[in-house]
Order: sequence, then structure tokens, then C-alpha cells
Amino acid sequence: KKEIPAVNFIIHEIHCRRNIEICSYCKDSIPKSEMKNHIESEHVQVTCECRMKIESSLLKDHQASACPLRPVLCQFCDIQLPFNKLQEHELFCGARTEPCQGCGRNVLLRDLREHPGICG
Repeated sequence: KKEIPAVNFIIHEIHCRRNIEICSYCKDSIPKSEMKNHIESEHVQVTCECRMKIESSLLKDHQASACPLRPVLCQFCDIQLPFNKLQEHELFCGARTEPCQGCGRNVLLRDLREHPGICG
């Protein structure tokens, strides 16, 4: 899968056929001696703590951006909780009130950003 000078092509092709395999999962060129290790380290199925089965090489990305148990911060109180609990928590947390510095009225936390435009 690389450009090879025409003069070296036959020797290069013989070398590749003898020493290189194409991974059936990711289609990368892997030395035959490392194929078993490559498959075990990159393509073995592991189970995330959310019980989803995923290739080990994809686990970090899954845990960072797709896992329902990934840690996230509440926009109102900055407490860290699992993503799948965030919506319920923010509904409750955003319903708390704080007094407005301008008008003195109690304002829902979820409305606090827009309130200065209303209160003047």
C-alpha cells in the first residue's frame, strides 16, 4: 500500500508476501510475526462497565464520548455524575432558585442566564 520504485518492485513484493499480512479487521499491514499480538491488543472484544461489548482499541473513545456512564458535570452545581443521570439531576437542580442581584426576585437556576435581559 505504498509507492515503490519500479526497479525494486519485484523484490519488495516478494518481501511483503513473505513477511506482511493484512489484518482482516482493520485492513492494516502487519508483520506476520506480530499479527497475533495485534489482534489480541487491538481487536479483542472487551466489556465496558456499561456492559457494552467493544473492541479494546475503541474502548477509550467510547468511554470518553459515548458511554452512558461517562462522567459529566452538572451545568448548575458542577457536581460530577454519570451521563445517564445528568438529565434527571439537571431538571431537579435547575429548579432551585437564587435571588437576582438586580431586582431581588428569586429566579430558577435554569433561567438565571436569560434573566438579566428580562429584569433590566
